[in-house]
Amino acid sequence: MSAGNLRFVSAAEIDKILDFPSLIAALHEAFCADIETPLRHHHAIARDDGEAALLLMPAWTKEKAGSFLGTKTVTVFPGNLAKGLGSVAGTYLLMSGDTGEPLVTIDGHRLTLWRTAAASALAAKYLARQDASHLLLIGAGALAPYLARAHAAVRPIKKVSIWNRSSARAEEVAENLAGESFAAEVVSEREVAARDADIVTCITLSQTPVLEGDWLKAGAHIDLVGAFRPNAREADDAAIRRAKVYVDTRRGALKEAGDIVIPIAAGILKEGDVQGDLFDLCRGQAKGRDSAAEITLFKSVGTAIEDLAAAIKVWKKLA
Repeated sequence: MSAGNLRFVSAAEIDKILDFPSLIAALHEAFCADIETPLRHHHAIARDDGEAALLLMPAWTKEKAGSFLGTKTVTVFPGNLAKGLGSVAGTYLLMSGDTGEPLVTIDGHRLTLWRTAAASALAAKYLARQDASHLLLIGAGALAPYLARAHAAVRPIKKVSIWNRSSARAEEVAENLAGESFAAEVVSEREVAARDADIVTCITLSQTPVLEGDWLKAGAHIDLVGAFRPNAREADDAAIRRAKVYVDTRRGALKEAGDIVIPIAAGILKEGDVQGDLFDLCRGQAKGRDSAAEITLFKSVGTAIEDLAAAIKVWKKLA
Protein backbone atom coordinates (compact mmCIF):
# COMPACT_ATOMS: atom_id res chain seq x y z
CA MET A 1 0.00 0.00 0.00
CA SER A 2 1.46 3.34 -1.00
CA ALA A 3 1.58 6.32 1.33
CA GLY A 4 -0.63 8.24 -1.10
CA ASN A 5 -3.72 6.16 -0.39
CA LEU A 6 -3.05 5.35 3.26
CA ARG A 7 -6.26 6.10 5.11
CA PHE A 8 -6.38 8.25 8.26
CA VAL A 9 -9.11 7.48 10.80
CA SER A 10 -10.19 10.62 12.63
CA ALA A 11 -11.33 10.98 16.23
CA ALA A 12 -14.95 11.36 15.13
CA GLU A 13 -14.72 8.18 13.05
CA ILE A 14 -13.25 6.25 15.99
CA ASP A 15 -16.20 7.29 18.16
CA LYS A 16 -18.57 5.89 15.52
CA ILE A 17 -16.60 2.68 14.94
CA LEU A 18 -15.82 1.52 18.47
CA ASP A 19 -18.10 0.35 21.27
CA PHE A 20 -17.03 -0.65 24.76
CA PRO A 21 -18.42 -4.20 25.01
CA SER A 22 -16.52 -5.39 21.93
CA LEU A 23 -13.38 -3.36 22.72
CA ILE A 24 -13.22 -4.73 26.27
CA ALA A 25 -13.52 -8.24 24.80
CA ALA A 26 -10.72 -7.43 22.34
CA LEU A 27 -8.45 -6.29 25.18
CA HIS A 28 -9.21 -9.50 27.06
CA GLU A 29 -8.14 -11.54 24.03
CA ALA A 30 -4.99 -9.44 23.65
CA PHE A 31 -3.88 -10.03 27.25
CA CYS A 32 -4.34 -13.76 26.65
CA ALA A 33 -2.45 -13.70 23.33
CA ASP A 34 1.25 -13.84 22.48
CA ILE A 35 2.07 -10.17 21.84
CA GLU A 36 5.53 -8.61 21.97
CA THR A 37 5.79 -5.22 23.66
CA PRO A 38 9.29 -3.73 23.81
CA LEU A 39 9.97 -1.03 26.38
CA ARG A 40 8.61 2.37 25.42
CA HIS A 41 11.14 4.59 23.66
CA HIS A 42 11.44 8.06 25.21
CA HIS A 43 13.49 10.75 23.49
CA ALA A 44 14.01 14.22 24.95
CA ILE A 45 14.00 17.14 22.49
CA ALA A 46 15.74 20.35 23.55
CA ARG A 47 13.72 23.47 22.74
CA ASP A 48 13.87 27.12 23.77
CA ASP A 49 10.27 27.03 25.02
CA GLY A 50 10.82 23.96 27.23
CA GLU A 51 12.03 20.42 26.72
CA ALA A 52 9.76 18.42 24.45
CA ALA A 53 9.55 14.65 24.12
CA LEU A 54 8.96 11.99 21.50
CA LEU A 55 7.57 8.65 22.68
CA LEU A 56 7.32 5.48 20.58
CA MET A 57 5.18 2.55 21.75
CA PRO A 58 5.56 -0.51 19.47
CA ALA A 59 3.84 -3.91 19.72
CA TRP A 60 3.20 -6.85 17.44
CA THR A 61 1.32 -10.12 17.41
CA LYS A 62 3.29 -13.33 16.91
CA GLU A 63 0.85 -15.37 14.83
CA LYS A 64 2.39 -16.81 11.68
CA ALA A 65 -0.45 -15.57 9.44
CA GLY A 66 -2.79 -12.64 9.74
CA SER A 67 -0.55 -10.90 12.25
CA PHE A 68 -0.26 -7.18 12.99
CA LEU A 69 2.45 -4.70 13.87
CA GLY A 70 1.76 -1.26 15.29
CA THR A 71 3.41 1.80 16.77
CA LYS A 72 1.94 4.77 18.61
CA THR A 73 3.92 7.97 18.19
CA VAL A 74 3.29 10.57 20.86
CA THR A 75 4.74 14.07 21.08
CA VAL A 76 4.69 16.22 24.21
CA PHE A 77 5.42 19.91 23.54
CA PRO A 78 4.73 21.94 26.73
CA GLY A 79 5.41 25.18 24.86
CA ASN A 80 2.25 24.62 22.80
CA LEU A 81 0.10 25.82 25.69
CA ALA A 82 1.33 29.38 25.18
CA LYS A 83 0.27 29.09 21.54
CA GLY A 84 -3.23 27.96 22.40
CA LEU A 85 -2.48 24.41 21.26
CA GLY A 86 -2.66 21.07 23.05
CA SER A 87 0.63 19.89 24.51
CA VAL A 88 0.11 16.22 23.58
CA ALA A 89 -0.46 14.81 20.10
CA GLY A 90 -0.32 11.29 18.79
CA THR A 91 -0.79 9.05 15.78
CA TYR A 92 -1.10 5.28 15.54
CA LEU A 93 0.29 3.42 12.55
CA LEU A 94 -1.05 -0.12 12.07
CA MET A 95 0.88 -2.40 9.73
CA SER A 96 0.63 -5.92 8.43
CA GLY A 97 2.65 -8.28 10.57
CA ASP A 98 3.09 -10.53 7.54
CA THR A 99 4.58 -7.98 5.13
CA GLY A 100 5.26 -4.84 7.16
CA GLU A 101 3.09 -2.78 4.82
CA PRO A 102 1.11 0.08 6.39
CA LEU A 103 -2.62 -0.55 6.70
CA VAL A 104 -4.06 2.56 8.34
CA THR A 105 -3.17 5.56 10.47
CA ILE A 106 -5.42 6.43 13.41
CA ASP A 107 -5.86 9.46 15.66
CA GLY A 108 -3.64 8.42 18.56
CA HIS A 109 -5.18 10.65 21.23
CA ARG A 110 -8.73 9.38 20.72
CA LEU A 111 -7.56 5.78 20.43
CA THR A 112 -5.79 6.22 23.80
CA LEU A 113 -8.98 7.48 25.46
CA TRP A 114 -10.93 4.45 24.29
CA ARG A 115 -8.32 1.83 25.19
CA THR A 116 -7.53 3.36 28.59
CA ALA A 117 -11.18 3.38 29.61
CA ALA A 118 -11.66 -0.15 28.28
CA ALA A 119 -8.69 -1.40 30.33
CA SER A 120 -10.21 0.01 33.53
CA ALA A 121 -13.53 -1.65 32.71
CA LEU A 122 -11.76 -4.94 31.96
CA ALA A 123 -10.18 -4.83 35.42
CA ALA A 124 -13.54 -3.92 36.98
CA LYS A 125 -15.06 -7.10 35.53
CA TYR A 126 -12.81 -9.02 37.92
CA LEU A 127 -12.54 -6.56 40.81
CA ALA A 128 -15.74 -4.52 41.20
CA ARG A 129 -18.82 -5.93 42.92
CA GLN A 130 -21.38 -7.40 40.54
CA ASP A 131 -24.02 -5.01 41.88
CA ALA A 132 -21.86 -1.85 41.70
CA SER A 133 -24.26 0.95 40.73
CA HIS A 134 -22.66 4.23 41.91
CA LEU A 135 -19.54 5.49 40.11
CA LEU A 136 -17.59 8.51 41.33
CA LEU A 137 -15.29 10.31 38.89
CA ILE A 138 -12.61 12.40 40.58
CA GLY A 139 -11.36 14.55 37.73
CA ALA A 140 -13.18 15.82 34.66
CA GLY A 141 -10.65 15.69 31.85
CA ALA A 142 -11.09 14.19 28.39
CA LEU A 143 -11.05 10.63 29.78
CA ALA A 144 -13.93 11.13 32.23
CA PRO A 145 -16.92 10.46 29.94
CA TYR A 146 -15.16 7.48 28.35
CA LEU A 147 -14.52 5.92 31.76
CA ALA A 148 -18.13 6.44 32.77
CA ARG A 149 -19.41 4.67 29.66
CA ALA A 150 -16.81 1.90 29.93
CA HIS A 151 -17.67 1.05 33.54
CA ALA A 152 -21.36 1.14 32.66
CA ALA A 153 -20.67 -1.49 30.00
CA VAL A 154 -19.58 -4.03 32.64
CA ARG A 155 -21.53 -3.04 35.76
CA PRO A 156 -25.14 -1.85 36.36
CA ILE A 157 -24.18 1.80 36.91
CA LYS A 158 -27.22 3.92 37.76
CA LYS A 159 -25.53 7.07 39.07
CA VAL A 160 -22.30 8.83 38.08
CA SER A 161 -21.06 11.54 40.42
CA ILE A 162 -18.44 13.96 39.08
CA TRP A 163 -16.06 15.98 41.24
CA ASN A 164 -13.48 18.35 39.83
CA ARG A 165 -11.56 21.36 41.14
CA SER A 166 -13.27 23.35 38.39
CA SER A 167 -17.01 22.78 38.69
CA ALA A 168 -17.50 24.26 35.22
CA ARG A 169 -15.53 21.41 33.66
CA ALA A 170 -17.47 18.88 35.73
CA GLU A 171 -20.70 20.39 34.39
CA GLU A 172 -19.40 19.91 30.84
CA VAL A 173 -18.79 16.22 31.51
CA ALA A 174 -22.26 15.83 33.02
CA GLU A 175 -23.77 17.43 29.91
CA ASN A 176 -21.70 15.11 27.72
CA LEU A 177 -23.19 12.13 29.57
CA ALA A 178 -26.78 13.32 29.32
CA GLY A 179 -28.97 10.70 27.67
CA GLU A 180 -26.97 7.71 28.91
CA SER A 181 -28.54 4.84 30.83
CA PHE A 182 -27.36 6.41 34.11
CA ALA A 183 -27.88 9.78 35.78
CA ALA A 184 -24.84 12.08 35.88
CA GLU A 185 -24.49 14.72 38.58
CA VAL A 186 -21.84 17.21 39.73
CA VAL A 187 -20.89 17.00 43.40
CA SER A 188 -19.08 19.58 45.54
CA GLU A 189 -17.92 17.24 48.34
CA ARG A 190 -15.76 14.39 47.07
CA GLU A 191 -15.50 12.79 50.52
CA VAL A 192 -19.28 12.49 50.83
CA ALA A 193 -19.53 11.00 47.34
CA ALA A 194 -16.59 8.65 47.93
CA ARG A 195 -18.18 7.24 51.09
CA ASP A 196 -21.22 6.17 49.06
CA ALA A 197 -19.54 5.11 45.79
CA ASP A 198 -19.14 1.50 44.70
CA ILE A 199 -16.42 2.43 42.20
CA VAL A 200 -14.13 5.46 42.55
CA THR A 201 -12.21 6.40 39.42
CA CYS A 202 -9.43 9.01 39.75
CA ILE A 203 -8.34 10.81 36.58
CA THR A 204 -6.17 13.67 37.76
CA LEU A 205 -2.62 14.92 37.38
CA SER A 206 -2.38 15.60 41.11
CA GLN A 207 1.01 15.15 42.74
CA THR A 208 -0.65 14.36 46.08
CA PRO A 209 -3.59 12.07 46.99
CA VAL A 210 -7.11 13.15 46.09
CA LEU A 211 -8.66 9.99 47.58
CA GLU A 212 -8.34 8.91 51.21
CA GLY A 213 -8.67 5.29 52.22
CA ASP A 214 -10.69 6.18 55.30
CA TRP A 215 -13.47 7.41 53.01
CA LEU A 216 -14.00 4.03 51.35
CA LYS A 217 -16.91 1.79 52.24
CA ALA A 218 -16.68 -1.99 52.43
CA GLY A 219 -16.77 -3.51 48.96
CA ALA A 220 -15.53 -0.44 47.11
CA HIS A 221 -13.34 -0.68 44.03
CA ILE A 222 -10.68 1.98 43.33
CA ASP A 223 -9.65 2.69 39.73
CA LEU A 224 -6.54 4.89 39.50
CA VAL A 225 -5.94 6.19 35.98
CA GLY A 226 -4.20 9.57 36.33
CA ALA A 227 -0.90 10.49 38.03
CA PHE A 228 1.35 8.54 35.67
CA ARG A 229 4.71 9.65 37.11
CA PRO A 230 6.71 7.88 39.87
CA ASN A 231 6.53 10.98 42.08
CA ALA A 232 2.75 11.53 41.80
CA ARG A 233 -0.14 9.63 43.33
CA GLU A 234 -3.93 9.83 43.65
CA ALA A 235 -4.65 7.49 46.60
CA ASP A 236 -3.15 7.79 50.07
CA ASP A 237 -1.39 5.19 52.23
CA ALA A 238 -4.63 4.23 53.98
CA ALA A 239 -6.17 3.23 50.65
CA ILE A 240 -3.17 1.05 49.84
CA ARG A 241 -3.28 -0.59 53.26
CA ARG A 242 -7.00 -1.37 53.03
CA ALA A 243 -7.08 -2.68 49.46
CA LYS A 244 -6.09 -5.74 47.47
CA VAL A 245 -3.83 -4.18 44.86
CA TYR A 246 -3.76 -5.01 41.14
CA VAL A 247 -2.07 -3.30 38.16
CA ASP A 248 -2.37 -3.35 34.38
CA THR A 249 1.23 -4.58 33.91
CA ARG A 250 3.77 -5.29 36.62
CA ARG A 251 6.64 -4.05 34.46
CA GLY A 252 5.02 -0.66 33.94
CA ALA A 253 3.36 -0.07 37.31
CA LEU A 254 6.30 -1.11 39.47
CA LYS A 255 8.49 1.39 37.61
CA GLU A 256 6.25 4.30 36.61
CA ALA A 257 3.23 4.46 38.93
CA GLY A 258 3.67 6.65 42.00
CA ASP A 259 0.60 5.02 43.57
CA ILE A 260 2.65 1.81 43.67
CA VAL A 261 6.27 3.05 43.71
CA ILE A 262 5.89 5.47 46.64
CA PRO A 263 4.20 2.99 49.04
CA ILE A 264 6.82 0.36 48.17
CA ALA A 265 9.64 2.81 48.91
CA ALA A 266 8.00 3.64 52.24
CA GLY A 267 7.61 -0.03 53.19
CA ILE A 268 3.81 0.17 53.17
CA LEU A 269 3.52 -2.15 50.18
CA LYS A 270 5.77 -4.95 48.95
CA GLU A 271 6.11 -6.03 45.34
CA GLY A 272 4.74 -9.40 46.38
CA ASP A 273 1.61 -7.70 47.73
CA VAL A 274 0.51 -6.87 44.18
CA GLN A 275 -2.06 -9.59 43.63
CA GLY A 276 -1.84 -9.66 39.84
CA ASP A 277 -1.97 -7.73 36.59
CA LEU A 278 -4.29 -7.91 33.59
CA PHE A 279 -2.30 -10.81 32.14
CA ASP A 280 -2.88 -12.80 35.34
CA LEU A 281 -6.55 -11.87 35.64
CA CYS A 282 -7.44 -12.58 32.01
CA ARG A 283 -5.57 -15.89 31.98
CA GLY A 284 -7.06 -17.07 35.27
CA GLN A 285 -3.68 -17.01 37.01
CA ALA A 286 -4.81 -14.53 39.67
CA LYS A 287 -8.05 -14.37 41.60
CA GLY A 288 -10.07 -11.21 41.48
CA ARG A 289 -12.58 -10.18 44.11
CA ASP A 290 -13.03 -12.81 46.82
CA SER A 291 -15.86 -11.29 48.84
CA ALA A 292 -18.50 -8.58 48.75
CA ALA A 293 -16.84 -6.67 51.59
CA GLU A 294 -13.21 -6.45 50.48
CA ILE A 295 -11.77 -3.30 48.90
CA THR A 296 -9.93 -3.66 45.60
CA LEU A 297 -7.57 -1.26 43.83
CA PHE A 298 -6.44 -1.19 40.20
CA LYS A 299 -3.61 1.05 38.98
CA SER A 300 -3.30 1.70 35.26
CA VAL A 301 -0.25 3.16 33.51
CA GLY A 302 -1.02 1.98 29.98
CA THR A 303 0.63 -0.53 27.69
CA ALA A 304 1.19 -0.83 23.95
CA ILE A 305 -0.83 -4.07 24.00
CA GLU A 306 -3.97 -2.02 24.58
CA ASP A 307 -3.18 0.36 21.72
CA LEU A 308 -2.53 -2.50 19.32
CA ALA A 309 -5.74 -4.31 20.29
CA ALA A 310 -7.80 -1.14 19.82
CA ALA A 311 -6.15 -0.34 16.47
CA ILE A 312 -6.81 -3.86 15.19
CA LYS A 313 -10.43 -3.48 16.27
CA VAL A 314 -10.72 -0.25 14.29
CA TRP A 315 -9.13 -1.85 11.24
CA LYS A 316 -11.39 -4.90 11.32
CA LYS A 317 -14.52 -2.78 11.76
CA LEU A 318 -13.51 -0.67 8.76
CA ALA A 319 -13.21 -3.85 6.75
